[in-house]
Amino acid sequence: MTNDLRVGVVGAGLMGADHIARITRRISGAAVSAIVEPDAGRAAAAAQNAPGARTFARIEDAIAAGAVDAVLIATPGRFHEPVLVPALEAKLPILCEKPLTPDSASSWEILQLEQKLDRPHIQVGFMRRFDAEYQALRSLVETGDSGELMMLRCAHRNPSVPDGYTQEMLINDSVVHEFDVVPWLAGSPVRTVEVKYPRRNSLSPAHLREPILVLMELENGVLVDVEMNVSVQFGYQVATEAVFEKGLARIGQPAGLQIWRDGRFAVAEHVSFVTRFAAAYDQQVQRWVDAVRSGTLVDGPNAWDGYRVALACEAGVKALGGGVVAVEATERPAFYA
Repeated sequence: MTNDLRVGVVGAGLMGADHIARITRRISGAAVSAIVEPDAGRAAAAAQNAPGARTFARIEDAIAAGAVDAVLIATPGRFHEPVLVPALEAKLPILCEKPLTPDSASSWEILQLEQKLDRPHIQVGFMRRFDAEYQALRSLVETGDSGELMMLRCAHRNPSVPDGYTQEMLINDSVVHEFDVVPWLAGSPVRTVEVKYPRRNSLSPAHLREPILVLMELENGVLVDVEMNVSVQFGYQVATEAVFEKGLARIGQPAGLQIWRDGRFAVAEHVSFVTRFAAAYDQQVQRWVDAVRSGTLVDGPNAWDGYRVALACEAGVKALGGGVVAVEATERPAFYA
């Protein structure tokens, strides 16, 4: 339709290609108008899922051509800042996959640039906030029906990881999600981070020491433990147990067809985040599109949330070396109130 929001997707790898197909097939009110990808072959492959989209090697070229109304950034995190800056300078609404940037210093620079605009323009892609089970758990915390929240016990498990996955990525690429969703669930920022090492999994890549147990203390006193386990073999699982004064709540358990056969019970588990959070990604992008079309621009975690997560990740990486590490305390600018 001629009044569809014209979205430029930057990056046509796994995440970008998934978003291109999502916007084309399942999101209303938007169309992929441009694909920004320096690899011509990858761009051409992604364009097959976006009829009529133009391809560009640089975001600056897409902006200069007047080809986009909004930008979805799906490149690896180290390439976010070079896209965020020209997009902000063009005053474009932005949905940026996590992280905002790889470190707090560059994230702070993005905050400073964004605050020159009339309102927040950046939404950060922490999709778990849009998952129905996470939303139900947050509502339970807010209502107080089970009493005060005391503890959260989280598990983040991958069947395996690529050879290029490093020790720091346990924090920066994986626990990064808990650093966003845990404060959102509990209504309080992370105060301290500690990392404990159990016995090493013999199936882990030789360069990794994992699994790890990440311990967080929130400013409101809630304690959190996160099992980060990337060689668990059986599938992809993200689960949370909340301990309240008057009960427990669990999310992320396997669901679907249950089979009893040959003396065994089985239920299928996910093998990738793409399927586990497919509905959450759809909700995230749809609500962002709706927010941009309505003029509010952001409906979800903003750049300030991304900055706070960057601070927590830096504390988490430091904690890999031992000890309890405090997350830098910061005051939220009124712009993000």
